[in-house]
Amino acid sequence: MRRNGDGGGEGVTSGTPASDGGEAGDRIGRIEWFPVRPRWLFVRVETVQGAVGWGEATLEGHAEAVAGALDAARDRLIGHDPARIEDAWQLLHRLGFYRGGPVLLSAIAGIDQALWDIKARKLGVPLYQLLGGRVRDRIPVYAWIGGDRPADVAEAARQRRAQGFTAVKMNGTEALGWLDGIGGIDSIARRLSEVRETGIDVGVDFHGRVHRPLARTVLRAIEPLGPLFAEEIVLGDNPEVVAQLAGFTSVPLALGERLYSRWDFRPFFERGAIDIAQPDLAHAGGISECRRIAAMAEAYDVALAPHCPVGPIALAACLHLAAATPNFVIQEMSLGIHYNGPSEDLTTLIRNPELFRIAAGGVAVPEGAGLGIEVDEHAVRAMARDPHRWRNPAWRGPDGELREW
Repeated sequence: MRRNGDGGGEGVTSGTPASDGGEAGDRIGRIEWFPVRPRWLFVRVETVQGAVGWGEATLEGHAEAVAGALDAARDRLIGHDPARIEDAWQLLHRLGFYRGGPVLLSAIAGIDQALWDIKARKLGVPLYQLLGGRVRDRIPVYAWIGGDRPADVAEAARQRRAQGFTAVKMNGTEALGWLDGIGGIDSIARRLSEVRETGIDVGVDFHGRVHRPLARTVLRAIEPLGPLFAEEIVLGDNPEVVAQLAGFTSVPLALGERLYSRWDFRPFFERGAIDIAQPDLAHAGGISECRRIAAMAEAYDVALAPHCPVGPIALAACLHLAAATPNFVIQEMSLGIHYNGPSEDLTTLIRNPELFRIAAGGVAVPEGAGLGIEVDEHAVRAMARDPHRWRNPAWRGPDGELREW
């Protein structure tokens, strides 16, 4: 496997359109990708005339598969006009015959972000200006507390408040069986209550670990505590089940990190199943597709809160979408998340960490050209020489059965 897209100057270009004429007919000349710690996959697109854009195609635990999809995409796009972003998106999505899914849409996401970055940098404007301009002056954000085995979440919440956050998200439960006892559910409510007592708002992520037989009981237990939302209370495999739960509870239901296109979101919108859509800009076709998902959500009076427990390039793309999206409510960011380490946190591979400075529960709208993020290319190339092979843990119950992670 070509780890970082070596030899990206040549490729099959069937379907390549004529240039729009911008920049004297500039063309895509190179596409590279870089698996960097802790679990990210960065994409670099360079044009023949030397314009460079960055994107992020992180699909946690599946970097090698996305790299293969990027290799195929490179064959399509070398020689393509970088200004024709929508044409490139449609080319990659439609002309491979097989469409959709996390691997293909993550590869498209990384390229899509990079092409938007190139276009906005050429024009010398922040990317949100190309999306219609900003509709807000600051962007509310939240951070993670607690890992996959939640403990000491109240102290973690106090630390986040000291950092400037006014909202956090916590894992609601450890591995859970289909009919685990009431003790585990009581502990969910107790931890949530402890965090709420610190005076901070909190969303609860269940990671799809709760199954239908227990979901109503769990929602009833947390409802009096007023969480911001319950995320993936059940898996999104069955929109009807999610819709039934939405009719049962007053807790806002959030979902979307494992939905990858407007077609995936449509049945949830049509059934009134979710209150908050959470597409991930590194999973769901990038800025182009998530912009469409946001507009579709607005038509159903559904809020947007993009999923982003990944890297800085994806977060920068989220901030531009948030700046220009009227139904946006809050942005996840991975600063200090438990997947990261002291030597590989959100700002490790960028030269302008002030982009993500938190104050009064939010960050400023990025004002630099393009995505506004300055990637430390030397550090990225050095780190990618020893690519990560991140995998999520396999959880089993007391009888050896696999459980949702």
